[in-house]
Amino acid sequence: MKYLMWLLNAAIFFVLFAFALNNQSAITVHLFFGAQWQVPLVLALFIALLLGVCLGVFVMLPLWLRARKSRAAATKTVAQASESPNTALDTSVASSPTL
Repeated sequence: MKYLMWLLNAAIFFVLFAFALNNQSAITVHLFFGAQWQVPLVLALFIALLLGVCLGVFVMLPLWLRARKSRAAATKTVAQASESPNTALDTSVASSPTL
């Protein structure tokens, strides 16, 4: 399985490398106030990908933190329940007849 994952990673790397080699032509990115930026196409695509990932993480962060907080509260409740013995359950078990 380890070799299969290594092979898959190598294939993905070579596909992305070939994509980068085929998209080296320069493009002009027009910014605000008439500013222009000459950049290779592959670099512009990579920057757009990074901005999209950062935006996605930023949008999902409150949901992740809320889920983490509720998971911690649930874990604390379970830990407290396991620490305190249930006396009603203990007495019913002790009074049950044995065969």
